[in-house]
Amino acid sequence: MLMLFGVLELAMVFLVSTTLETATQNAARQIRTGQFQQSGVSTPAAFRTMVCNGMSWLSSTCASDLYVQTQTFKTFGELAAAPPKPPPPPPPGPLGASQPMPLPSCWAPGQPGDIVLVHTYWRWKLFTPGLDLALDNAGGGLRMISTATAFRNEPYDQIPPLGTQCP
Repeated sequence: MLMLFGVLELAMVFLVSTTLETATQNAARQIRTGQFQQSGVSTPAAFRTMVCNGMSWLSSTCASDLYVQTQTFKTFGELAAAPPKPPPPPPPGPLGASQPMPLPSCWAPGQPGDIVLVHTYWRWKLFTPGLDLALDNAGGGLRMISTATAFRNEPYDQIPPLGTQCP
């Protein structure tokens, strides 16, 4: 019986991973084309909502279990050399999963021509005994599922304002 639960949970982790990747790609397309930046609400909360809309079957916990971040780079070589920025550790609380994931302290969706890296992280609570030892990568019986996409923003504006750079 335990093996059956393990197989089901592993399938759920793969399903969440695929759903997160698709939702991130679709939402990041809005950044790439400039629609997100020109919408007037280009905040991390608005982007998180767009990703959550693409994960409708997980919408009940999406706002609290999803972490989003962006980084801009001058060249693809700089992007390749940059170490990945992990999400912040789970907030304190029972098993860490009861507290919502914070919004990033710096948000840089970029301007026309900028190279942008979009990272999303989904916090998944593991429930199968024993499997949590193999899949726990965030502590407290949690699996941090992540996906990323990198692209050069399209030239959507002829006179771009100065972009935001995160340290």
